[in-house]
Formats: sequence, structure tokens, C-alpha cells
Amino acid sequence: MDFISLGIDFHSIRNKNEPRVIELMGDVLAEFPDFAPQRTDIEDIYALTLNMLPARYIQPVSLVIDEPVTDEMIRLMLREAVHTVRYRPNVG
Repeated sequence: MDFISLGIDFHSIRNKNEPRVIELMGDVLAEFPDFAPQRTDIEDIYALTLNMLPARYIQPVSLVIDEPVTDEMIRLMLREAVHTVRYRPNVG
């Protein structure tokens, strides 16, 4: 997909939660030793978690004054996503 419009490259605008979800995902998945997620399960958990969190889009020159999304909130949403994917897998 081309992320350029009106001569502006939008590749550098990112959801600030993305790297935080990736960083915390391994620890949360370790809480479920009897669950062996496949690649698509992990991708679904990642996407679902981001969808449940408030978006925090930033650009390289952004100034972040307050961080309303805590690591514990991300862990909670990751756990909910694991439960959703585990018990209602996306088949088909």
C-alpha cells in the first residue's frame, strides 16, 4: 500500500501502542502455558489488543505530555485478546 498522499509520506506516523504491545506480548503469553498459539493466533492477538486500546498516533515531532495507556492496561487487553483468540479462533 502506498502511504503517500498530497506529496506527504505518512509512513512515520505510528500508533505508540504498537511497540509496547509487542514488548509485553511474550510475558503475557507465558501466563498461558497450556496454549500454543500459531503465527495467525499471535497476529490476531496483536491486532485485537491494539483495537481494544485507545489509539495513540504520533509523528516524529510529536510532544507527548501525558501517557494514559499504562503497561497494566496493555497486559489486561492482551489477556482478553488471548482468551478471545483461544476460545473463538478465526477459522475459515
